[in-house]
Amino acid sequence: MASKKKHYTEEDILKSKTSALRADGEWKYRKRNYKQALNSFTAAIELSPKEKRCFVSRSKCYIQLGQFRNALLDAEASLAEDPLFPEGVYQKAEALYYMGEFEFALVFYRRGLKLRPQMVGWRLGIHKAEEAIIGSVGSSSFIKPEVMGDLSYLEEEIGRKQPIAVVQNLTKKDRSPVAMKYERTTRHLLGGFYEHKGFLEKLLKDEDLIKGVTKNGERMGDLLKNCITSLNHCADFWSQEKPISPKETSRQSKPPKPSLNTRKAQYLIKSFDEISRSLAAGNTKASLCKTEDVIKTVQGLTDQDCPIKDEIMCFLHSCMGHAYFDLGELDKAMEYHENDLNLSRQCDVPDAISRALANIGCIYAETKQFEKAIEFWEERIPYIHEGLENTWMLHEIGCCYLELNDPKKARDYGLRSIAVAEEMFDDMWQLRATVLVGQSELKLGNFESSVSFFEKALNLAELENDGMALNAIQKALDEAKEQLQNQQQSSENEEHEENEEEEEEKEEDANEKPETLE
Repeated sequence: MASKKKHYTEEDILKSKTSALRADGEWKYRKRNYKQALNSFTAAIELSPKEKRCFVSRSKCYIQLGQFRNALLDAEASLAEDPLFPEGVYQKAEALYYMGEFEFALVFYRRGLKLRPQMVGWRLGIHKAEEAIIGSVGSSSFIKPEVMGDLSYLEEEIGRKQPIAVVQNLTKKDRSPVAMKYERTTRHLLGGFYEHKGFLEKLLKDEDLIKGVTKNGERMGDLLKNCITSLNHCADFWSQEKPISPKETSRQSKPPKPSLNTRKAQYLIKSFDEISRSLAAGNTKASLCKTEDVIKTVQGLTDQDCPIKDEIMCFLHSCMGHAYFDLGELDKAMEYHENDLNLSRQCDVPDAISRALANIGCIYAETKQFEKAIEFWEERIPYIHEGLENTWMLHEIGCCYLELNDPKKARDYGLRSIAVAEEMFDDMWQLRATVLVGQSELKLGNFESSVSFFEKALNLAELENDGMALNAIQKALDEAKEQLQNQQQSSENEEHEENEEEEEEKEEDANEKPETLE
């Protein structure tokens, strides 16, 4: 039976290419190849200028490269059409923080907390911004809500102006009377880097040099300017963390250290990043050791030191569970994921509850306790708000029902998974869910429908250029076609037999003669 190939519109192809470039950028970012990741995100943005997640991702790259102003520009771009986009709000807060605009960063961290309270990052951001403000002005009174009042007037003021203009107005101060003092402070803060800054500034005056291009295609002039800008931002940041008076400048020999609470917040953020990177890279034992160390540190903190101690412990329990799962120690993994779930429910953090339910379900599925896996995963569905997460979850539940020999429910979940994947223009999950429905229809004996779904899956596998999937699907398709052919042949034979029986009955009736009366 021939099937029509799906025709993809230019928009579909564009979204597919953008998604591929974004995935490539995310992978390079995790590998810490920030410049290459930035190039991938830039290419994705050129294809889809309204793709807000690409702007957020590129903004993260700019922060890693020390180009904080560009990071802010991209964060703003991600909010152009949706000012309440949580990831964009968070990225804007981060960019403002690294630019040294701690008060404005605090505004956006607090705004984000209202948008999505369950995100741990908001509270950590508020904490570090408040600490930075305290370090720069020497008092915490003005950042307390009861003194400062509602921050909405600041948000409205920001909304009336171009966001970058706000930052420019904040930084456009008349510094000419204190230029020499500022230069001395910069020299002190940068230490040995100050000489490097001077050397870079001299190179920038070489007109022939700045016209040159590096192997990566970057202009030397832009590269030098970015380096100088990064050093200036570092100096501004350290200065605002703890301003140095002229007397202190002459006495101190080291840059000022942040306060104890700031150091703890920075330690936690850095530790979370290291743990996540270790898990992603498959360095499980390193992740396990680091997580155990951080748990001990967090347990030693008071609620005043860390107001979100319980939420952080949820995350750390989850990391321990992942590490033990990767090591094959499933009992320990289950213990930590259950701790994560119990604590998340106590704290009433929906994202953490969703995460724990997913992880517990995975362990039950791994140990072939499919009914238990379904129980936890079905409980999780109302917590899911992301399309790709939803299509994955529906697919996994469908697979469990197929393992339990309940193809009808497996088919229903597979069809739901396909619907979500099509909305997301995600060919890979369309492929997987379509195969699931094809298998379910095969078990139900709906061979014609099974052939149709496997042929659709084959087209998707060709689009994805997935050789292994192509071979597996082709075998399944051949089996379904064989079953369909047998079914059709069987139906034809039955029909033929019925026709023969009818003919025989007619002949018998014709041969029978009625008895005559004498």
